[in-house]
Amino acid sequence: MGLISRKKTVFKISPILRKYVRKYGREENIPLDYSDLTEYTEHISLYDRNKKDTLWVTVVYDHRIAENIHDGLKKVYAILKAAGDISVIQHLTIDRIDLCMYANTQPFRIRVVNMLNENHDYFYVKRADSSRIYGLELEHLLSPNRIAYFVHGDTLVEEHIVGIPADQFLQYNLIDRHFEETRLAKEFVKFNERCFVRLLGDMHSSNFVIDVTPDFEETHYRMRAIDFDQQSYERRKSVYLPQFFKQNRHFVDLVRKNLTPESIFQYQREERALIFNRIRSSRYQLKALMDTMATEHLAPAAHVEALKKELSQHYGDEGFLKCTTMGQLIRSSLKTLIRKSRGMDHFINSKHTVIKDGKKN
Repeated sequence: MGLISRKKTVFKISPILRKYVRKYGREENIPLDYSDLTEYTEHISLYDRNKKDTLWVTVVYDHRIAENIHDGLKKVYAILKAAGDISVIQHLTIDRIDLCMYANTQPFRIRVVNMLNENHDYFYVKRADSSRIYGLELEHLLSPNRIAYFVHGDTLVEEHIVGIPADQFLQYNLIDRHFEETRLAKEFVKFNERCFVRLLGDMHSSNFVIDVTPDFEETHYRMRAIDFDQQSYERRKSVYLPQFFKQNRHFVDLVRKNLTPESIFQYQREERALIFNRIRSSRYQLKALMDTMATEHLAPAAHVEALKKELSQHYGDEGFLKCTTMGQLIRSSLKTLIRKSRGMDHFINSKHTVIKDGKKN
């Protein structure tokens, strides 16, 4: 599309962000870090069940370090999944370690298998990037999804987000028509709104999954972001609206086919009301996050200048033009949402207002 920068800058964790993650329990001591996993001796291309190249490679370690790496990864998994209870790992084995070489943070994906029942799970070890951490926190606080992750030095450990990759859903489910069109269209509208409000970019169909939940009469869908590298980095407003990515055109077609403009507006308002309620329930932590993010330079100044003009025009609010960082733009976006939400007056007038230029009312 020509909308996304070819290579986004990786921003190291600043002292102020380090203070935030430590305060809110996102920092852990682990027996290895990202650099340890880079000591592999060879790699092998990984293919899916249809013999298609996944663009991941499986890495192999010298036998002299492989055991220590596997033991360390099992302990990392225990910290991520069981609050550090090492007893849970006695029946676990590290089945495979994969590396994605083309991604910004070059993540390692760890496949963990329970030897008693062959059940498996995944988690990721990545180079820590401030943009991604802010994206994970905003997802945790403002979306219907909770995210398990932690940092250790310059290493980021994340849980695997379960769901059908949206590009695979488009390839197989849309052809078979094994889905509820109206419900899926509704969820895309809500997902589009969530991304735009918190400025999460690059949500084309390879970067989010669809969580399918059968109910007693209907099937429910939830779209979940899995890639947070493009959190408030790009200069174009359209990058933060999934509807403008050509890879998502089938979802857009479903919306046009199944929803009226009135319905679309209704679902947008519903999602903004839900975000407003999440702001209220996490007001202290969200304020701390916004105060931290507002001071950070997480994108080139030219990107901030271009985006603030587009957002100012979009919302009809010149307040955006005063922003000098991407964090300030997100704070202004949330302030706009709060002002327009039902019940706003009581919330705005309380002394614990989350968003007001880094200060309490």
